[in-house]
Amino acid sequence: MREDALLNRRVATVVGWSALASLAVLAVLGLWVAPPDAVQRDAQRLMYLHVPAAWLAYLAFGVTALTLVLGSLWGRPVWGIWWAWDARLVTTAVLFFLYVGYLALRRIPGPGRATRCAIAALIAFVDVPIVHFSVDWWRTLHQEGTVFNDELKAQIHGSMAFTLFWGVLAFTLVFVYLLDKRYRLEALEEGREERELEQAIAERVASGDTGPGGAGELVDSGAPR
Repeated sequence: MREDALLNRRVATVVGWSALASLAVLAVLGLWVAPPDAVQRDAQRLMYLHVPAAWLAYLAFGVTALTLVLGSLWGRPVWGIWWAWDARLVTTAVLFFLYVGYLALRRIPGPGRATRCAIAALIAFVDVPIVHFSVDWWRTLHQEGTVFNDELKAQIHGSMAFTLFWGVLAFTLVFVYLLDKRYRLEALEEGREERELEQAIAERVASGDTGPGGAGELVDSGAPR
């Protein structure tokens, strides 16, 4: 049986182990190699998880929730509260609920499901640039872009910058690996539905129940009576 997948098994295995190794290296870099921030101290280390998760939230629906959780954990020691009605936080929360709606729409069977889901995904994606530029368009508690800002000048250097970009690489590998696994699962589910339909048809043919007329319509040769 042919197995549909984005990556062949060997590449998928390499990506999986690379993702695991890169996360282990990220833990070492984030906890011990990169120095604490001059203002936020060790609370800033959450940036090495929060920022990669936020960037990948534009691509992966489920990671959006992780972005909100990590942002809340970071905001508690820095802002003194778990949640603020900040433009970046609110637009990210809206993006999360749009994606939840998209995933719920995918579970509704019926003709035209692919078209409906594609339209919903396009509508949801409109919020992505709003999330990204919210810190530039409105005065917010959230800091401005550390890497992608108006001057396109990164405000982070040295081992902190290396750790941040390594985190983006590690999360990207994890995303690719999980995307391949999800694609394989979806292909198996669709294949199962097709096999169940074929089996049901075969059983009805074998039992002679092919329609309102029963087996007679199937075996009637049309010979004159």
